[in-house]
Amino acid sequence: MMVDFALEGERKHGKNATDAIYEACLLRFRPIMMTTMAALLAGLPLALELVSVLNCAGRWASPWWADCC
Repeated sequence: MMVDFALEGERKHGKNATDAIYEACLLRFRPIMMTTMAALLAGLPLALELVSVLNCAGRWASPWWADCC
């Protein structure tokens, strides 16, 4: 996506390569980060539940966690 934006900036707006890629980074950074954070945060409850299940199953449970279930 960034390369496409940079090439479009070079071709349509007559910018040099450095300016075109800089502008592409500014335009695309926020959507890329929003998508990445949404994916990471969406998987967080599943990861926390997996840790809870493994601890209650006694696989890596220490003695003071044995009565958690």
